[in-house]
Amino acid sequence: MSLPEEQFARAATAEAGLLRVQQLQRMNHRELQSLLSGDATTVAPWVRSAAECGIAAAQLRFGRMLLAGQGVERDAAAAFVWFSRAAGQRDAEAMNMMGRCHENGWGRDVDCGRAAHWYVSSATLGHDWGQYNWANLLFDGRGVPADRSQAVVWYERAARQGHARAMNLLGRCHEEGWGCEKNLAAAFEWYRRSAEGGYHRGQWNHAAALADRGLKQEAAEWFRRAAEGARTATIP
Repeated sequence: MSLPEEQFARAATAEAGLLRVQQLQRMNHRELQSLLSGDATTVAPWVRSAAECGIAAAQLRFGRMLLAGQGVERDAAAAFVWFSRAAGQRDAEAMNMMGRCHENGWGRDVDCGRAAHWYVSSATLGHDWGQYNWANLLFDGRGVPADRSQAVVWYERAARQGHARAMNLLGRCHEEGWGCEKNLAAAFEWYRRSAEGGYHRGQWNHAAALADRGLKQEAAEWFRRAAEGARTATIP
């Protein structure tokens, strides 16, 4: 007696999944990393299989793919589930994505209190985006009481890891005296570093600071870069 076509298709899919798992188990770290970072359309079945095997990096990647609809159908609720599984393994980047989901209502209702929990968890593990996002909530008082002095602390921690957006906001804090004493020299330095890091808002602020110092030619070049960067900017 032959299997109905639908049952045969399910059996074939299950067998293919089992073969992928067996191959994944034989891969070394470098091979696995290369596979999981490949083109989403090509590697989607492999990433899912690795995620189902409990590999946190794969769970994070699969969640991102589901959130963006890359290589798979977009499903924010399913993305949240996979971020949650990776976060449960103390993956700091996944913890940050849990915060993003709660903050923006991706697959869950907006809840800045829960976002704060996940951002601070990510931040204390040293993840720069977690530090930056935690600082933003502290600065604005969303989900937690506003504390701009602590926001400055976390912006600086992220900035010292090379986070260009944090550098720009740290520059603004020093320029305006938000959560710290005004320090125009420090503001200029952080704007410069943000600009050189490629962040268009940092480039604009650096250009404005250069113009204030009478360096018009240099300022014009950074204004040009800022305008170009703003046109091509994407939301992470």
